[in-house]
Amino acid sequence: MTTYRIATLPGDGIGPEVLAEGVKVLKAVGEVADLSFEFIEFPYGAEHYLATGEVLPDKAIDEMGQCDAIYFSAVGDPRVEPGILEQGIILKLRFAFDQWVNLRPIKLYPGVPCPLKDKGPEEVNFYVVRENTEDFYIGIGGSFCGAHHTKELELKRRTYEGCFRLEVEWHPADGVAYQIGAITRRGSERVMRYAFELAQRKGMTKVTSVDKANVLSDMYNFWREVFNQVSADYPDIETEFAYVDAITMWLVKNPEWFQVVVAPNMFGDIITDLGAMIQGGLGLAPGGNINPDGVSMFEPIHGSAPKYRGQKVANPVATILAGQLMLEHLGEGEAAMLLDEAVSQVLAEGRVRTRDLGGRASTTEMGDAVVAQVHELAERA
Repeated sequence: MTTYRIATLPGDGIGPEVLAEGVKVLKAVGEVADLSFEFIEFPYGAEHYLATGEVLPDKAIDEMGQCDAIYFSAVGDPRVEPGILEQGIILKLRFAFDQWVNLRPIKLYPGVPCPLKDKGPEEVNFYVVRENTEDFYIGIGGSFCGAHHTKELELKRRTYEGCFRLEVEWHPADGVAYQIGAITRRGSERVMRYAFELAQRKGMTKVTSVDKANVLSDMYNFWREVFNQVSADYPDIETEFAYVDAITMWLVKNPEWFQVVVAPNMFGDIITDLGAMIQGGLGLAPGGNINPDGVSMFEPIHGSAPKYRGQKVANPVATILAGQLMLEHLGEGEAAMLLDEAVSQVLAEGRVRTRDLGGRASTTEMGDAVVAQVHELAERA
């Protein structure tokens, strides 16, 4: 029997409730697939921060580094200033473990209503591969106000040699704020290769590259240059470019056009939320923060929804499907397919539906339904 050590971060709001269902389903899959899981829980989130002033210590990252994967739920609490937990936990983990791929399957399951007219599961089934550590998320920015003068700023970033220099001049009545983005050849190339190799693994034949090269030409013409170089190594895969504003239109009009989409960090962040809506809502949308050679983290992409905390009304399917992504990443393909099929059948039958899907089932009842379906499928096999 294979045993996996999984770090869990239940987090805030509905996080502990939905993660408990994900863990329960993984245990059920393990029972029928000859797998074992050792779940190591970490307490970091709003309650821990408010009690101790500590967000995420380096010692916790060291301990998580000894695990096979991280199973994360959600952080965020109105008692904590926005950004403290999100940057101090989510972004810190992404950078600490160099989780340079954000993988988002956009899949509409049978029985789930789609907000797009006349679109069903056969039209909504593609992947977005988002670069996860560069672009405008590198953390270089600031704001100034005050007397009229020119100020030279030396902006240093731990992953980049040297410094950026920016001269700004403003009027006494004005303020100025800035955010700097940067992409590297190494960062762009590796995420593009991941996208092409994902297409090959999934039997897909097209990769679409997203950018805004017509306006942010220096950065994204560079992105295009790298994409063209990488695509030459995959001659059997069709390629195309799409501006980010255009792809938001086409994802709504013709989602069936897309198979694998690769995007820089910020644009990927935006279009994956659009993807979540066309697949039926945030309660059905999982994501993976992946380092193919290191520790990866899997999570629902929804937030902590603190106003629903303790009510047991949140849909745990996104978290359950994040566990499915984790199984696939760990090389447990058959177990991952079993879990995916169990979710698919529960949703297709429609007897158990949470509030977001128009039903009255609780968080726990939805998890129980998936567990029962896992066992039923295993008995049939």
